Amino acid sequence: MDMTALLLSRIQFAFTITFHIIFPSFTIGLAAWLTVLEALSFSTGRPVYRLIFDFWLKIFGVAFGMGVVSGIVMAFQFGTNWSVLSKMSGPIQGPLLMYETFWAFMLEASFFGVLIFGRSRVPSWFYLFSTAMVALGTTFSAFWIMVNNSWMQVPTGYVLENGVFVPNDWSKIIFNSVVWSRFPHMVLAAYLTGAFCVAATGAWYMLRKVYRAEARIMLRMGLGLAAVLMPIQLLFGHLNGEYVNTYQPSKMAAIEGRWNDEKPGSEVLFAWPDVEHRRNLFAITLPPPFGSLIDSDSLTAAETGLNSIPPENWPPVLIPFFAFRIMVGCGLVMLGLAWLGSYLSYRHRLAYNRPLLWLTFLSFPLPFIAIITGWFTAEVGRQPWTIYGLLRTADALTPFLTARTALTSLVVFCSIYSFIFAFGVVYIHRLLRAGPLRRLLLPAAGAIPERPMPVAKPGRMRTPSTGVMAFISGGGEASGRLGVSGVAS
Repeated sequence: MDMTALLLSRIQFAFTITFHIIFPSFTIGLAAWLTVLEALSFSTGRPVYRLIFDFWLKIFGVAFGMGVVSGIVMAFQFGTNWSVLSKMSGPIQGPLLMYETFWAFMLEASFFGVLIFGRSRVPSWFYLFSTAMVALGTTFSAFWIMVNNSWMQVPTGYVLENGVFVPNDWSKIIFNSVVWSRFPHMVLAAYLTGAFCVAATGAWYMLRKVYRAEARIMLRMGLGLAAVLMPIQLLFGHLNGEYVNTYQPSKMAAIEGRWNDEKPGSEVLFAWPDVEHRRNLFAITLPPPFGSLIDSDSLTAAETGLNSIPPENWPPVLIPFFAFRIMVGCGLVMLGLAWLGSYLSYRHRLAYNRPLLWLTFLSFPLPFIAIITGWFTAEVGRQPWTIYGLLRTADALTPFLTARTALTSLVVFCSIYSFIFAFGVVYIHRLLRAGPLRRLLLPAAGAIPERPMPVAKPGRMRTPSTGVMAFISGGGEASGRLGVSGVAS
């Protein structure tokens, strides 16, 4: 086996999944936010909710399209770089990814077309229903992806026939207990991503002293949602830790920086793991039984150390150790900002607290960093296994893949993704900077024909249709200019 090809393939997959996950995480949360806005607009009739909805729908469209493109390209790697994995797990992973496509993909994409083109063509209640279906589609998409990944983390409901993993109980695969802690954890992370991006945008507008009415709503709703969801997210994070401690002791030992078996266990808050000498440098540690209490919900439980696990089954210790702490740190900062911001908003003092507005504005990368480092913890911590305990990553590689081919593939992927990312960031920044405009520059009345070749009486020009005027003015129809359709992965 070409070990260089293996390393390059792992770098490529890490790069593409890191890039791709940014956009589904954002759009899942944003779809839920759009549903809330449309419901408020429908129930209260206040124009400001419609205005904010139309503004964020444009941004959703761009992020949605980028998620589609990056997800489709990313999937090519299963055939090119990881053909053994595809062959051995295809009977299980193939149907799960198909469910993601046809249950979520088509539901989301179909009703997204209604959001772009259907504002003036369908009743208000159906437009609200379509918005909810888009949000439901993004959630279904996350569910099937998490079922697939959770099976790789804790495989169940299968038999091995002729070197291939074949499902023998789909209920055990779909309703794996691990899914029901990991799936809510991911969805909550996406909702928090949307909440902080919305709140950061509102803070930015407040600092610039523009769109004050819209900015206050964004700040209040974004921080309020985050204040409610963050404690729940911390709970599901703890439940994730319990499954890791039960099924993947090597990952938990690497996360904790625990070298020796302990009963009860201590808790390393921070250190620099010295893998060569199997020790921690500069350690700040809570004494027993804090480690057992956090990992096992017990004051007396025994905790496994890396020294009791064969070194060939160790994950790269440094990455999950530090990634986990970065994720937790981001979560605690977001919790503090959400609670403090919500309190000041309740007291009607947030708009005048410029330091907190700046902190809220600068917080928008935190949920993305937390999600990426969380996935690093989960995926790197699973190593050296692709399917935990069954198929090693080295054995999942395409056998005839050479280093030259893998390098070429890596360069191509990096180039494509860099172009997509640059385009998306620049365009979304322009939309955010333009803000929720009520009207763009309009031509003179009657300057736009209703049909390509209108028939009008001499000296008389017909007034443009409502749909055309809405399109030009940046209303609901304006999102059609994006020309985005497809699926979210």
